[in-house]
Amino acid sequence: MNTLISRITIDPEICHGKPVVRGMRIPVQSVLEYLAAGDSAEDLLAEFPDLEREDILACLEFAARSLNTQSQHLVLV
Repeated sequence: MNTLISRITIDPEICHGKPVVRGMRIPVQSVLEYLAAGDSAEDLLAEFPDLEREDILACLEFAARSLNTQSQHLVLV
C-alpha cells in the first residue's frame, strides 16, 4: 500500500496545497466525492482519462489513513 499512497502529492503551488493525484489537478477530495455520490471507478476513469485505477485506490487509502490519524488524536485528548 505504500506505493499507492505515494501517488498522492501535496504541493502549495497546486490546488492551494490540497492533496491531489500524482501532481495533477485532480484533488483527492473530488475523487472521494464522486465515489460517495455513487459514481463507479469505471465512471471516474472514463471522465478523467489521465486517472488510473491505482489512483482511485490511493485516494481511498489516503482517506483511511487520514481518518485513522484523526481518531488517534481524538483518543489522546
